[in-house]
Amino acid sequence: MYAIVETCGKQYRVQEGDTITVESLGVDEGETVLLDKVLLVGSDNGVSVGTPYVPGASVSASVVTNGRGAKILVFKFKSKKNYRRLRGHRQNFTEIRIDQITAGA
Repeated sequence: MYAIVETCGKQYRVQEGDTITVESLGVDEGETVLLDKVLLVGSDNGVSVGTPYVPGASVSASVVTNGRGAKILVFKFKSKKNYRRLRGHRQNFTEIRIDQITAGA
């Protein structure tokens, strides 16, 4: 069984046992997260597609770790104008493990 879930404005295809990295959810490590914005659920019986979400479907996941990604350097430059700006950015993330997929009605 697999599902396509939406979290933090992005969509992920997940199966039970998968570990995915999503944007920071603000949840402590070891806690359980319920993802209820399920766009599609596929199984041996067929595929159920939501409009936009599948009613009653949910995905249960547990938080493995919280962290920060690698540094990304943003450099702005305009030639002949002596304009240079260097900024760094590290995005926060949450790594979750999919425990259970519940199909809707």
